[in-house]
Amino acid sequence: MPLLRINVCDTQIVDPDALLGTLRRTLAVLPAQSPIILLTHGYKFSPFYAHRSPHRHILSLNKQSSDTKMVSWPRKLGVDAETGSPEPLCIAIGWEARGTFWHAYRRARKAGQATAHLVQLLRRMRPGKPVDVMAHSLGARVVLSALPLLASGDIGRAILLAPAELRSRAIGSLNSPAGRAAEFLSVTSGENLIFDKLLEWGVGPHLFGDRAMGKIVSGGTRPEAQNWTTLRIDDVATLDSLEQLGYPVAAPDRRICHWSVYRRRGLFPLYRDLFQRDIHLNRLAAVLPSAVAPCHSIWPAWTERPLTAPKPTHSQA
Repeated sequence: MPLLRINVCDTQIVDPDALLGTLRRTLAVLPAQSPIILLTHGYKFSPFYAHRSPHRHILSLNKQSSDTKMVSWPRKLGVDAETGSPEPLCIAIGWEARGTFWHAYRRARKAGQATAHLVQLLRRMRPGKPVDVMAHSLGARVVLSALPLLASGDIGRAILLAPAELRSRAIGSLNSPAGRAAEFLSVTSGENLIFDKLLEWGVGPHLFGDRAMGKIVSGGTRPEAQNWTTLRIDDVATLDSLEQLGYPVAAPDRRICHWSVYRRRGLFPLYRDLFQRDIHLNRLAAVLPSAVAPCHSIWPAWTERPLTAPKPTHSQA
């Protein structure tokens, strides 16, 4: 069973006894080389309402939504796909992220506690195998909130897509034993700047100079955390570096987009190889530009490129 669905309510896992039995059966037949990847969503999803369920959307194997933003994360990561790599075990975590953003922001921290319990359970059942995570937006706050409750080595590699958290609140988690031992890839873009600004303006109490994690860029890594790599997918030089590494990623096709970090063509082969350990983060960081301009505008560096390819004329067709 390469895809498991788990829901959490506040700080608790829903139906933990059933989960325990399912995990035992699944891990008993899981190949040793298969990565275990926790997947979690961001704002406005809820596993308790069918029309909002992430298990019918980005965390599903099959398209069950008419939403054009729907991309199957598990399938793109290699579940039920012919990739030539060991099939991962993806565990999709649903949590209540509806209501106002402020309510969802507070619930994300509670969901982080339940996520920590799940990681601890997996580590007890499969000692020596770290747990990887992939999260979008407020899902990154879920992951970061779990870190202080975990031990060094519990989390192996974390890919945070447009992380919706403030630096001042994340730094304690990153300095925890689990945070210092894990590897982080933060995927950001100027397309998400307006959402980062709304986070900075709307979540209090405020600290002078505090910034959203998605806006923190200093070349390939943050100088104060060598296990943190930032990937700016709206930066022309970054896209060129990725192509030279064998991962051609499409250029942006819009000015504002909160979902390009998983919808953009060419990104998931990189994410999949990172989880499979076919490429190491230090190698990725080494090829990224040494200096990337911070996001100050929704008109970032990729305005130098055409946003969309020109349509052929009748004479060219």
